[in-house]
Amino acid sequence: MLDDRMSNPGTPENPLRVAIIGAGPSGFYAADQIIKDPETHAQVDLFDRLPTPYGLVRGGVAPDHPKIKSVTRVYEKTAAKEGFRFFGNVEVGRDLNVEDFEQHYHAIIYTFGAEADRELGIPGEDLPGSYAATAFVGWYNAHPDYADRNFKLDQAKRAVVIGNGNVALDVARMLALDDAELRKTDIADHAIELLDASTIEEIVVLGRRGPAQAAYTNPEVKELGELEQADVIVSPEEIELDPASKAWIESDEADKTARVNVEIVQEYATRQPTGKPKKVALRFLSSPVEIKGGDRVESIVIGRNELVDVDGNLKARDTGEREELACDLILRSVGYTGVPLRGVPFDERRGTILNEDGRVLESHGGDHRTGHYTAGWIKRGPSGVIGTNKKCATETVAHVFEDVAAGRLLDPASPDPNSIEELLRERGTHYVSFSGWEKIDAAEVGKGEPHGRPRVKFVRIDEMLETAAEQAEAGAATGGE
Repeated sequence: MLDDRMSNPGTPENPLRVAIIGAGPSGFYAADQIIKDPETHAQVDLFDRLPTPYGLVRGGVAPDHPKIKSVTRVYEKTAAKEGFRFFGNVEVGRDLNVEDFEQHYHAIIYTFGAEADRELGIPGEDLPGSYAATAFVGWYNAHPDYADRNFKLDQAKRAVVIGNGNVALDVARMLALDDAELRKTDIADHAIELLDASTIEEIVVLGRRGPAQAAYTNPEVKELGELEQADVIVSPEEIELDPASKAWIESDEADKTARVNVEIVQEYATRQPTGKPKKVALRFLSSPVEIKGGDRVESIVIGRNELVDVDGNLKARDTGEREELACDLILRSVGYTGVPLRGVPFDERRGTILNEDGRVLESHGGDHRTGHYTAGWIKRGPSGVIGTNKKCATETVAHVFEDVAAGRLLDPASPDPNSIEELLRERGTHYVSFSGWEKIDAAEVGKGEPHGRPRVKFVRIDEMLETAAEQAEAGAATGGE
């Protein structure tokens, strides 16, 4: 039988206490869904290992896409609501563990995304000059984890980007922008300097399947054709559709995005180079087979593919045809994968937390773990756009409320909101509140204003903590102040 403390969670006398781990879009969407429920009195604490919120909106969206970043205004409204607190610079496994959350909250929602890059699994992948696109993206977006990377762009003539999603095109575009274009954005200062010194003349983008199966969106591929300093190059033979793809594109069932993608690259194939200093070449039905070099990358061996029907899906199959392409830099953009968190069941094959529609499972086909939930990429894998996470979070939160009604929650020994702050202070954790983040935000914007830039980002955590020190040291983890 439930005791009085658990008999009616969600009332003013006994608020529903929820910890959300990961302050990206999924975390904010989940927080908002919980707080705005009219029938539930809830307190949501949102944790992130960085002092800054917003996840990939801050550290993943390309600097020249400010409109996409404006979604943070929605998250600011969530942070201003009663019952919301942000705890930045709190790392699970270092400052707190899963057992700590179980002692202080009725429910835990894991929304920390997919931080690692997938591997190609080919010889030479780890040669100097071959990098994960995740590292490159983090580097130019001023992510503290990648601030000290050096991609030696001033020693390269041809770069090869492996992948055919939006991240791959972002990477290609960033390599093609000139100094004047970069200085209008919030790109990291260290990236401006290195990209300005870049000697890259050609960027080759390799797609495993054909143009009808490309994972990028229409705006992303369209942008390539509007670059001021680069011609986009597509050979006519690269865009010849196989019969199955052609039939699908011309059918009523065809995805509109795919149809328009094909139309865009077909138009590119009709263009003649205009003599711009750089080229971006789109290649299809091409997979990396081997990366060659001595001390550094010198070339890449490319395998030619054909599309075959496998259970109704067109899959790439190696034809055995090979091409060796000289290059100096390789950026691998073949997807993200999640990283296990100690104490939380993990699906190694999918790279996600083991779950059923957002409820964490004890094992494959096993029972739900009481009070444990997940949303976002760590729930479903790295798919969709920012808005996709809202629907994903809504599904998870619906299960949280179902379990509230059924009494299937954790029974925290220390549900008092002050107790988690006291624990963090005892452990010497200098956490950052949302008001502390607002100080960081204001400082970055202030640094950017004299240069006509939206902001100049901090790249060092100690600088962020110093800026937010007043709130961090006071332990005032309240939002919306």
